[in-house]
Amino acid sequence: MIKTRLLVTLLALAAFAVAQPKKNVSAARHPNLAAAQRLSAQAFEKIKEAQTANEFDLGGHAQKAKDLLDQVNKELKLAAETANKNK
Repeated sequence: MIKTRLLVTLLALAAFAVAQPKKNVSAARHPNLAAAQRLSAQAFEKIKEAQTANEFDLGGHAQKAKDLLDQVNKELKLAAETANKNK
């Protein structure tokens, strides 16, 4: 029982150490991409809350979703950079 609680605590600390994707798309230049990035960040936060509420017992699926949202953030940034080059 104590080992399980310790493991859950360590997993929780590790999860909070993983930073949320940065917001780096300019809302002034790309309002739709910035809005998508904001919604992605909100989804990331909700997944973290779900992990905490379920003591991280989500079969790795929540972490995979967070990893995918991190990729979404990177793609949105690349989309904004591409649009900047085309202007």
